[in-house]
Amino acid sequence: MGMTITEKILANHCGKNFVEPGELINAKVDMCLGNDITAPIAIHEFEGIGAKKVFDNERVALVPDHFTPNKDIKSAEQAKILRDFAKKYNIKNYFEIGKMGVEHALLPEEGLVLPGDVIIGADSHTCTYGALGAFATGVGSTDLAAVMATGEIWFKVPESIKFTFTGKLNKWVSGKDLILYTIRQISVSGALYKSMEFHGDTIKNLSLEGRLTMANMAIEAGGKNGIFHVDEKVLDYIKKRAKRKYQVFESDKDAKYSAEFSWDASKIQPQVAFPHLPENCKDVNECAGVTIDQVVIGSCTNGRIEDMREAAQVLKGKKVNSNVRLIVIPATQEVFRACIREGLVDIFVEAGGAFSTPTCGPCLGGHMGILAKGERSLATTNRNFVGRMGHPESEVYLCNPSVAAASAIKGFIANPDTI
Repeated sequence: MGMTITEKILANHCGKNFVEPGELINAKVDMCLGNDITAPIAIHEFEGIGAKKVFDNERVALVPDHFTPNKDIKSAEQAKILRDFAKKYNIKNYFEIGKMGVEHALLPEEGLVLPGDVIIGADSHTCTYGALGAFATGVGSTDLAAVMATGEIWFKVPESIKFTFTGKLNKWVSGKDLILYTIRQISVSGALYKSMEFHGDTIKNLSLEGRLTMANMAIEAGGKNGIFHVDEKVLDYIKKRAKRKYQVFESDKDAKYSAEFSWDASKIQPQVAFPHLPENCKDVNECAGVTIDQVVIGSCTNGRIEDMREAAQVLKGKKVNSNVRLIVIPATQEVFRACIREGLVDIFVEAGGAFSTPTCGPCLGGHMGILAKGERSLATTNRNFVGRMGHPESEVYLCNPSVAAASAIKGFIANPDTI
């Protein structure tokens, strides 16, 4: 019997020729990471078990991105824990202000996550790297501590679900809409501890940025990981970035899946997820009249240069509605600089928006856009749970960058075609 791409990667990293769903394995890790929220806990546990060194100082990444630039004394102390640990153990991949970015956009840019890798991170959206053909998943801080010390972690091999999209995407429809549509169909628990494997000619034609967005939100369907097969788009991206050797795996034709779904992408419209779950999606044309107070364009989900260009295309020559606060946050310094070179910053600022240095910012209720009681935010982020962006009686709606930009102009959730 054949194996899926996820099963092959896990077998390779536990020294076996074959693994099957449900099997418990101990796997070697290629890269582990933590941020300014999760890593301090891991560091405390690392020191508590008496570890004398990290397993490999080039395979640990620390990125203070959630509350940086630090918003208060507590966040400054959290970041200092990472900084001191990085100095003590000579961590090569420590990214401070001026070099940092939102971790799940930064690591692919830096060539630190590659096809065939096993990657764990003390952040649930570590699954982003599956877009590059890696097995990547989020873990707890204590697991991160153990991996930093040993370079290994145990897994239960997940079952795989096959998702196939065919047909040409409509205008303004992107990877964000495909993953929101998927979650809409199967629910936020529809892929619980499953590997979500994406296929089809729609996926082949989708940009790498769109695939990163889709893999990023696999966790919002309960997925253990999201994963794509490696093609020329992936290889072109990593060839100029890869810091080490990598191996490409593909699912066998006779691989076994616990379920299979197939959708005609040409029938999918821009999606908007209503509070308070990503599964509560509607087509954008069903959202007319939902007024908003704030729009956020950015995050590890939609803060890449493609996202910035898409939003700028809609905003160019227009003005943000006087009742709306527009906040635009590029995911990395590289994206920040590209926005400057391409004149996108001017478009955002002239429209009446605020343009920020890279940070997770308001996505998790961090800073730079916290909501007050009763306020609504439309965001290109990945979660809209109760209180996610501020007050527990505020609301967060999720969408793609073009819908976010159009809605900032209109003052209510709007289809970009209406601009």
